[in-house]
Formats: sequence, C-alpha cells, structure tokens
Amino acid sequence: MKVTIKNTLLIAICFILVASCTKKSETFSSATLNDFMPLSTGRSFTYRLDSIVTTRFGKALVVNSYQAKDSIESSFTDNLGRLSYRIFRYIRDTSGMQPWRFAATIYATPTAKNVEYIDNNLRFLKIQLPITEGYSWKAHSFIDTKSSNSPVKFLDEWEYQYQNLNSPYTVFNKTYDSTLTVFQHDETTPPGPFSPVQYQQHNHGVEVYAKGVGLIYKDFLHWTWQTTNDATLGYYENESYGIRLRLISYK
Repeated sequence: MKVTIKNTLLIAICFILVASCTKKSETFSSATLNDFMPLSTGRSFTYRLDSIVTTRFGKALVVNSYQAKDSIESSFTDNLGRLSYRIFRYIRDTSGMQPWRFAATIYATPTAKNVEYIDNNLRFLKIQLPITEGYSWKAHSFIDTKSSNSPVKFLDEWEYQYQNLNSPYTVFNKTYDSTLTVFQHDETTPPGPFSPVQYQQHNHGVEVYAKGVGLIYKDFLHWTWQTTNDATLGYYENESYGIRLRLISYK
C-alpha cells in the first residue's frame, strides 16, 4: 500500500510539473515580434496625423492635422551587421488633394529580443520579448536623458508595459480583432488639476499594435507650463508638443 501511494504521488507531481512547463512554454511562445510589427520592404501605412504645437508665446496648445504615410522604402545592413529597414514619412493635407511631401526618415531594426526604432535621432525599444500581459521594460535605455544639456530629460526612466493583449481595438470605425497596447507613461508633475499660476509638466504615451498589421494608434503628449513671471506665463515652446496617429489604411 505504501509503494502504491508513493508511486501515485510521484506520478501526480510529474504531471503537475509537465503541465506547468507546457503552460509556460505556450505563454512565452504565444506571440513574436513579427506578429505585431511585421517589417518588409514595400509596405506602407496611411494615418491621420494630429500634431500638437504651441501658439505664439506659448499661450495655448493647438492641433494641426494632416495625412501621413509611412513607407518602408528599403532594407540595409547597419553598422553592427544587422538587417534594418529605412522608412520614409510623407505628409499632405487631410483631404488628400495635395501631393505627398517628404517629412522624415525613420529606421527600424528587428533583433532577437526587440525592435529598435530610431526616430528624430532617438533610439527607442518599441516592443520587446516576451509579449505577455503585464511585461515591462526600460524602453529609453539608449537615449541620453541624464546630461545637463539633454533636450529629452522628460523621457528618463519610462517603463513600457504590455496591456490588453489580443483584445479588439477600433480606429475610425474599423475594429482590429487582436491587438497589443503598449502603455508607455502617464504622469503629471506636480500631480493635481491644472492651474495657470502653478508650474506643471505632463507626459503621456501609448501605442496600439494590431496582429499582422503593425501600429494602428499612437498618442504622445509632452508639455511644460512655466510661471517665471507674467510675461512668460504659458507653455514652454521648445518643450511642449505632441502627436496622435490613427491608421486609415495599409498595404
């Protein structure tokens, strides 16, 4: 009887261990970087782009809207011998009546661990393995946020986190069945409601990726309200801006 019980317990423990290992394996291999950020030459994405900027003397924030097209123009080998992609961004009016105008070049490098994304000379770790709910990482580790003359100190210590994995998300009345939300940051310093007589800074960032598509939504906003004196009361012009992207179409 003792041998039977012992054997039964051993079998049960082995079964639990195997099931646990299988479950972990399924969790960590459930999605790849390519699932949510597929990169290949010739692909293009058209967005509604809302650019948030300050008015003259920083008295208010205004929105200028465009159509933006991100076109993966070519691939190349970077200085470390890695396959990378060159992305050209073009803009035109929201009605699409005017010709496209070149606006910027962006670089994307998929690695075994993450996708490095260079935009405006800043290297971001956009998405990173494992793609699991709640996973977080320091996405700005290649960006100088510490130097006294750094123009992007506000990006310091941002920790991206995966949320709403495989959930539906709707953009312009089109619902994408399986998406991934990358929560980037949301902080107001000092906390509390806005007051025109009090210094305050706000930083917010979130992106949404659809499986098999790529980026479908982006919302980024950074502003600093300064109160040095009555003459300079307003948004700091060099440190107050934002961008919102919503996918219109892709191919």
